[in-house]
Amino acid sequence: MEKTLRNRVLILLGLAAIIAFVLVKVSGRQPVAKISATTPVRQTIVSSITSNGKVEPITPYPIRAQLDTFVEKVGASEGENVKKGQLLLQLNVKDAAAQLAAAQSRLLHAEDELRAAKAGGRAGEAAKVTGDLANARAELEREKHNRDALQRLLAQGAATKDEVAANELALAKAQSEVNRLNGVKQEYDRSLNLDASRAVLVVEQAQSEVAALEDKVRQGRIAAPVDGTLYALPVKAGDFVKVGDLLAEMADLHKVRVRAFIDEPEMGGLEVGEPVKITWDALPNRMWQGKTEIIPKQVVPRGTRSVGELLCSVENDKLELLPNTNVNVRINAKERPNVVAVSRGAVESENGQRFVFVVKDGNTLEKRPIQVGIADATSYEVISGLREKEVVALPGDVDLRDGMKVKVVNMDTSNQGSGKDAAGL
Repeated sequence: MEKTLRNRVLILLGLAAIIAFVLVKVSGRQPVAKISATTPVRQTIVSSITSNGKVEPITPYPIRAQLDTFVEKVGASEGENVKKGQLLLQLNVKDAAAQLAAAQSRLLHAEDELRAAKAGGRAGEAAKVTGDLANARAELEREKHNRDALQRLLAQGAATKDEVAANELALAKAQSEVNRLNGVKQEYDRSLNLDASRAVLVVEQAQSEVAALEDKVRQGRIAAPVDGTLYALPVKAGDFVKVGDLLAEMADLHKVRVRAFIDEPEMGGLEVGEPVKITWDALPNRMWQGKTEIIPKQVVPRGTRSVGELLCSVENDKLELLPNTNVNVRINAKERPNVVAVSRGAVESENGQRFVFVVKDGNTLEKRPIQVGIADATSYEVISGLREKEVVALPGDVDLRDGMKVKVVNMDTSNQGSGKDAAGL
């Protein structure tokens, strides 16, 4: 019984399907697809690039330790606006000061030695060498005079040969003494020249040592190099620091740089001087203005992204943007005022050609190629192929085709506001 009933139901369903098919064929009408549509309107389109970035000072002044020592005093606070010459830190330089005093003493001694060498030696030493040589030469002259006198007396028989021989011996001794003292004088002069050269080197070395220690002592007082904001102060009183350790960082933050990380596909539209808007999640109601300055010349990996690093200068009059903060960046790359624009959702692409489906005569689709220009988040600029206020189909559950019969049941007007308003500018 149940089997018979099921067969009857199947037969009735089949008959109904056949009857419906026949009726449709007889009437010659196809089912009409229900669609949503939109219309092109005139508006201003701003093509923008959004990304993230990091704030940097344009001219930072990092201050580093020049000696191993302790921090004695901190004279300013992180985040404080300071004036040029204002004390930031005082380091312990007692050891350097003691070394400086010893080095200055050595320099004075070296300069004294140099003056003595240039003046011909110490006064007493020079006088003795010169005096001894003069005495020896005088004695030699006396002996020569005696020799001449004895020779005349010997010829007259008034002197003996022994007296002449004794004179010859005294003359030889006097000549030998003169020769010896001449050698001493020459060695003394040569030694003076060497001492003068050596003294010059010693003085230069001592001067360098004193200058280095004076610089270390000066480095004990860390002062602000310029007017600006002390945005980093990683040390406190009592900390031990080594040569090269970062003590403070400061800069004039009235104008800062933002390093924006632009994804590789969007780099082609970048130009110098384009307007930039910066927002910071920590101050959601504030916006900073800037402009692009240096276009990226290479692509670098950043996490899972490939980006170019775009440098932008940004006005920061209220000093609210702080170095190393992460910000949001919007670059208004191109702007087209009062152009025909169509919803991005209505534009399709095939083999590199853009097209839309225009609703003709209120119920028939026409596949029409169009040329588009720039785009924002919601609309394309229409350069050719579409007029203002024509009805354009929007894709939905039905696959759109050229010549297809449709019925517009919903008209989308979301793209009919100002492009600037839609972009939230």
